[in-house]
Amino acid sequence: MADRTYFEQRNYDNTLKLRQLLKELPYICNDYFMGIENRTSILTRLGYAQDLKIFFHFLTTECAEFVNIKDIRQFGYEQLESVETFHIEMFLNYLTAFEHDGVEYTNTEKTKARKLATIKSFFKYNYNKDRIPADPASKVLSLKLHDKAIIRLEVDEVAKLLDNVESGTGLSPKQLALQKKTRKRDIAILTLFLGTGIRISELVGIDLDDIDFNINGFKITRKGGNQTILYFSDEVAETLKEYISERNSNKELADETALFVSLQNKRITVRAVQNLVKKYAGITTPLKHITPHKLRSTYGTNLYKETNDIYVVAEVLGHKDINTTKKHYAAISDEIKRKAASKVVLRNHEDNE
Repeated sequence: MADRTYFEQRNYDNTLKLRQLLKELPYICNDYFMGIENRTSILTRLGYAQDLKIFFHFLTTECAEFVNIKDIRQFGYEQLESVETFHIEMFLNYLTAFEHDGVEYTNTEKTKARKLATIKSFFKYNYNKDRIPADPASKVLSLKLHDKAIIRLEVDEVAKLLDNVESGTGLSPKQLALQKKTRKRDIAILTLFLGTGIRISELVGIDLDDIDFNINGFKITRKGGNQTILYFSDEVAETLKEYISERNSNKELADETALFVSLQNKRITVRAVQNLVKKYAGITTPLKHITPHKLRSTYGTNLYKETNDIYVVAEVLGHKDINTTKKHYAAISDEIKRKAASKVVLRNHEDNE
């Protein structure tokens, strides 16, 4: 364990979680997960397994054709052949709001679309492998997703956010006591988000030796496991150096490789970073519900305005599909186009006078 990187340990833990989850699923799922292993990440497969567990639970509790199956592990290919398109459509409706083991669940249209994609993948695989004679999921229409306004911080809000982290404005006495111990770390984290557009998992996974101040850059592991180098400004470098100097003065961290650590002297967790952002952003812009991903969007917006190059933004943010970038920053593109159009003069009226 000591020799594993953060991402290697995370993949190891998730592999064990998936293995346990597969024991709770029908045996017919094993073949599917082995079949998609080489073209999906462990996080993707874990999500698929969780989605399928909900789907089979729905079939065996809500559909008359399958209620005689008391344990979803008994759901075999014979029963899978009996699943029809309307069962899947009913499932999508069920996902809107349901209760399981005394807990109430709701799903957004985006989450429902992801679960539908899981089911489509599962049925398509089994159909292509001749496990079932037809693919009922292929007849289910894709869900229409409504675009939501992209929330991001304005320039003055960015400055106010960092000022509040620096001063502790708006914090309770208990929070202020903690802020004195974590102030430089918190500033460094928020500055890195806002200055590089890094993902939260990428930030948590940074080790001390991933940073090179000679080039103002650092190595990160992207989604899917690919590594790349991101660069940062002198302003970001300054906050990082101040935090690292303080961090390295703690002798208890001599054997800890992580850049960002908790008060327990361990690598900071994703949840802790989420709570950190929520705490300071709630004070600064209480109506905007700012998350680490919104800070990423803020950086992407500023980068696009500076470069007017969607391909640069896509590369820096690590988007595999340029259309993802275009979708998120189309509104800014229109704004730039409008400004450009206003600069084109067809007739100079002053010359005509």
